Amino acid sequence: MMSLNFQAKKHEKLLIARQKNCTVRLGDVRKHYPESSIVWITTGAKLETKHKLFTAFIDKTQVKTMADLTSNDLGHQNPEINSREELIADFERIYKKRITMDDTVTVIYFSEVNE
Repeated sequence: MMSLNFQAKKHEKLLIARQKNCTVRLGDVRKHYPESSIVWITTGAKLETKHKLFTAFIDKTQVKTMADLTSNDLGHQNPEINSREELIADFERIYKKRITMDDTVTVIYFSEVNE
């Protein structure tokens, strides 16, 4: 089974509290996360052991530019990020490169699978 991994501790807290059901990823990664697939939601740094939190259903995957992100996308991604500019600043810290409103992102909405 594929996984949708989150490296930042802030995301782990949101996921555990079930306050996050969307992720925005840089680039077009929809082929890795097709709609209607089941994935593990995991946390952990690159090249380290991952912690499985829960299984999730990929409800919707959309490719758009950073400028096209909606307030709904931002709110479900991280309730603490209120604007595209704040998300760009966060991404620049993560990816250590310049991000613009024209950059392509993939928005992935998911919901927990109750067993």
